[in-house]
Amino acid sequence: MPNREAFENAKNKVIGVDRQRLGIGTLAEKSVHVILKNYYEPDEDHQEIPIGNYVADIYREGEIIEIQTRQFNKLRDKLTMFLPLYQVTVVYPIPREKWLIWIDQESGALSKKRKSPVKGTPYIAFPELYKIKTFLKNPNLRLKLVLIDMEEYRLLNGWSGDKKKGSSRFDRIPTQIVAEVEINCPEDYMQFVPCELEGPFTSKEFAKAAHIQVSLAQTVLNILYYMGTVTKVGKKGNQYLYEILDI
Repeated sequence: MPNREAFENAKNKVIGVDRQRLGIGTLAEKSVHVILKNYYEPDEDHQEIPIGNYVADIYREGEIIEIQTRQFNKLRDKLTMFLPLYQVTVVYPIPREKWLIWIDQESGALSKKRKSPVKGTPYIAFPELYKIKTFLKNPNLRLKLVLIDMEEYRLLNGWSGDKKKGSSRFDRIPTQIVAEVEINCPEDYMQFVPCELEGPFTSKEFAKAAHIQVSLAQTVLNILYYMGTVTKVGKKGNQYLYEILDI
């Protein structure tokens, strides 16, 4: 269970209870990253610690925590250096519910916030996990998928008539932490297999049970197969058939 009081303390430390909303995004780090860093390690003496040729977000007593909001491919060099020597936890924030707020670049005016119809789930992490697939079996690697409700501020600088399509994200402000999904060993990948799946199943059937797109289900199954959670047992037409392995 996440510590909501500690999360509020981290959030207020970074942006304040009565923040000036036009001042968001002015930090060197984006808000989600720095809030999570202070949530998992309030003591700044253990933040931004040089290790070899890299800087760890958090280092304490032989354990490293890296907050990665996107582009896991950029973690590869760090993991190559850190994992032989340290236990490393990679924290990945996922917007569970998101409210969009648009910023007029000329006036600085903010639109009323609108709730996005898209709801985030832990499955969203798998395209990023695929980028570090070769590290996932390393016993020193831990993963923490953090579901957060947040406000997303976007600039009205897109190419469409309303300037929204192709727009730039300015910042994301967490409103509350909802859940933490931990992956500490290969057995933990079983939590991503919908319980209603029985017998051989296709990626399409997995997608339906998990309430995700087939393309995402294929990526999830790629990782689950690599981690030994499922195995391939044949084909149905041009689709692989999978079965759950007893781990």
